[in-house]
Amino acid sequence: MSQYFQIHPDNPQARLIRQAVEVVRDGGVIAYPTDSAYALGCHLGDKNALERIRRLRQLDDKHNFTLVCRDLSELGTYAKVDNATFRLLKNNTPGPYTFILHATTEVPRRLLHPKRRTIGLRIPDHQLTLALLEALGEPLMSVTLQLPGESLPLTDPEDIRERLDKQVDLIIDGGACTVEPTTVVALLDGEIEVRRIGRGDPEPFGVSRE
Repeated sequence: MSQYFQIHPDNPQARLIRQAVEVVRDGGVIAYPTDSAYALGCHLGDKNALERIRRLRQLDDKHNFTLVCRDLSELGTYAKVDNATFRLLKNNTPGPYTFILHATTEVPRRLLHPKRRTIGLRIPDHQLTLALLEALGEPLMSVTLQLPGESLPLTDPEDIRERLDKQVDLIIDGGACTVEPTTVVALLDGEIEVRRIGRGDPEPFGVSRE
């Protein structure tokens, strides 16, 4: 049976945040809220937890995993960012965006796109998530909590509890999230490409929502 923590989304309880971090450090898979949809997360270096998420989501080795970071300095450890890209990121984070960037050698090879050596990175605008990242002291390896064969991610913690009990180690109830995933923006080789329009406004990246 999964553990189930009710954590306030705006004023997260430090004791429960610490306990959640211990689950991650012990190799657990967690379901947690973000500023878009709920996500599945695990420790960056844990191969077994990563494989559990792959099986749960039925993902192949070409899926771009996302490192959820607490701030731009942490993001810069894991991605190659030039000055123009840094300014663009600074103006649009934190927020409901996932950025596809060239990875540094700090990113484990198994997380990378096998041919392009890219990684998804994001800085969420969500106090609970940021408190979790601050206590962990490093990014969470994450994917959107969208089950195989379904068109929308899971957004209700009670629904997640009913459907994923025993399949994850911890479900963090931080209230309902939106059904919209992040807007995905590739920032590669000086080019800007919006690959998916989601909750984040695509206009700063040259694309109209209409």
